[in-house]
Amino acid sequence: MSLQDSLPKWASKPCVMGIDEAGRGPVLGPMVYGCLYCASSYLKELSSLNFADSKTLKEEKREELFEDLKANESIGWAVDVIDPRELSSKMLNKVKINLNEISHGSAMGLVTKVLSMGVLLTEVYVDTVGDPEKYRIKLSEKFPNIKFVVAKKADSLYPVVSGASIVAKVTRDRALREWALEETAENMHRNFGSGYPGDPTTKCWLEDHKHSVFGFPTLVRFSWGTCTSYFKDVVEVSWESDKVDEDGATGGSGKKQLRLSNVGITTSKRKSEEIESNAKGRCKFFQARKLEQLSRF
Repeated sequence: MSLQDSLPKWASKPCVMGIDEAGRGPVLGPMVYGCLYCASSYLKELSSLNFADSKTLKEEKREELFEDLKANESIGWAVDVIDPRELSSKMLNKVKINLNEISHGSAMGLVTKVLSMGVLLTEVYVDTVGDPEKYRIKLSEKFPNIKFVVAKKADSLYPVVSGASIVAKVTRDRALREWALEETAENMHRNFGSGYPGDPTTKCWLEDHKHSVFGFPTLVRFSWGTCTSYFKDVVEVSWESDKVDEDGATGGSGKKQLRLSNVGITTSKRKSEEIESNAKGRCKFFQARKLEQLSRF
């Protein structure tokens, strides 16, 4: 059953949940967090369903097990699909949110969702991200009425986490297979491989789909260091911006330019030129059209 289905009777009794992720390392596609939960009294039977760490199973077997658990009325599941654009924007934000924090937030979001349905969660098993004990304390402080077990390779130790890993992995695989490329440039194709930085097919796809001005398609996590090497010959772009002086007043006309490299898009050796320029250095587009910035209309 999914979150959209009605709450079964067993959910009002003590329940156990497992949480795992898929797609943490790839440079392409979403990161998916999945959870699987059931009554504590069902754990013995759950162990007989042959769930295993999704990484040890072939795709056909994962798909088969996923369909089995979806049809099983004694099991509940849910996913959180984190778009590559969301990952990049958070990791490149002025106040940066690293991947561990994003992962923790997703896991806690799944616990919150399942609790809000009325499921009586008493134990939650989590595959760790970062230090297991620190993560356990963080979760326990957020949800004091739940016992948390946080462990490395929990997906191979606890069947309820193994089931969650299958939910997450199959969901991510399907998302990649069905991904609709929003961009309309010529010669775009979907032969991008596994999405992992070391995959030769993925490397070729990144090379073929880079753009010197617009970067990569939205399928790409452009905050990944993997992307940096593909922009050796990137075009430098200047944009016009109002920049307030330290004393709170704008100097001259108040019009200054900042290069995109100042916000993490490109790099350049001419740092003194990148910081700012006066209004006389406005780009030709604005000069030719005699465009001015207005504060009142």
